[in-house]
Amino acid sequence: MQFKDITGQEDLKRHLARSVDNGRVSHAQLFTGMAGAGALALAVAYVQYLFCEHRHDGDSCGECPSCRQIEKLAHPDLHWVFPVNKQGKKSGEVITCDEFLPLFRESFLRRGGYLTPQEWYERLDLGKTLKGIITAREADQIIRKLSFKSYESDYKAMIVWLPETMNEEAANKILKILEEPWNKTLFLLVAEQPDLLLKTIISRTQEVTVPRIAPECLEAAAVAGGVTNPEEARQMARFAGGSLIELQHLISGENDAQRSENFDLFCSLMRLSYNDKHLELIGWAEDAAQLSREQQRGFLRDAARLLRESFVLHARIPQISYLWGEELRFCKNFAPFVGSRNIEPLLSQIESAGEQIAQNGNPTIVFTHFALAVSKMIKHL
Repeated sequence: MQFKDITGQEDLKRHLARSVDNGRVSHAQLFTGMAGAGALALAVAYVQYLFCEHRHDGDSCGECPSCRQIEKLAHPDLHWVFPVNKQGKKSGEVITCDEFLPLFRESFLRRGGYLTPQEWYERLDLGKTLKGIITAREADQIIRKLSFKSYESDYKAMIVWLPETMNEEAANKILKILEEPWNKTLFLLVAEQPDLLLKTIISRTQEVTVPRIAPECLEAAAVAGGVTNPEEARQMARFAGGSLIELQHLISGENDAQRSENFDLFCSLMRLSYNDKHLELIGWAEDAAQLSREQQRGFLRDAARLLRESFVLHARIPQISYLWGEELRFCKNFAPFVGSRNIEPLLSQIESAGEQIAQNGNPTIVFTHFALAVSKMIKHL
């Protein structure tokens, strides 16, 4: 993957290329940003630029053997770690990334490097209760792989995607590697939730913040994606909120069903909360608990988005609203119930519920508490 394949992020791409050109390659770097901004794709393009034999004009050549191998995620000096799991796992069975590497390569290449955790877990078919995890055994594999000499490149690179899914034992083993790195070894951690990492890991890495994609870049991507109406392309770029993945969903309608389900669940919660229907709220929580964990987290993200948008409408600044259609109609009516007195506590409840779901909390208990807590805050302001 070359830098030119990545939408937007021009300043960051120039900075990464310059750091390699000037010989300032930090051995441990933490790329942080949402999947739709391209953090994972940037990490791969950065490694390709570092390994390239004929880099020029701020990009890898795309033609040398190293570039061709990395484009297929098949370079012998590029190693991968990512969260995995599987249903029907036997007691004591060891599961590592190597077993799922062909599936990961196919998923990454099919999505052009813009792969979300939810899409990956769906490819793994984890069901409703399992979640992806990076185990201590995986950390042992990292140590084993990086102890060998490089095969073809001057550097060995290890990309750890979603390091926040490491268990405590794995995190401590990774920390030891970061403290005592091998020569010419590059660690790239690509995180969406860096606050879940050990502070000692963060302190030993150089952070590379991947911002949301600029609207004008997304607008150009919409046109390239077949949107012929300039006004429609502009609106899609605005609604995408800096995410190429969201833009692609808007163009294709690919995510409409899940988004609609989340919206219906949100409307039901808010109506029951306003009317103090506590028994019905418990039923609502049981319905929410039937979703898979990634779907539950997706709902909470959508709920936070809709609450923020309702607050924007309440504050009478609709020009910065990112709503349309039925979402806009509902939130206009709901806006009087979300103001400065309850928006922060509401978002805090969503954040707390998300953390508990991520930590394998019982979803029925989590969503029952969440629904009853929200019901106390939804009043006409």
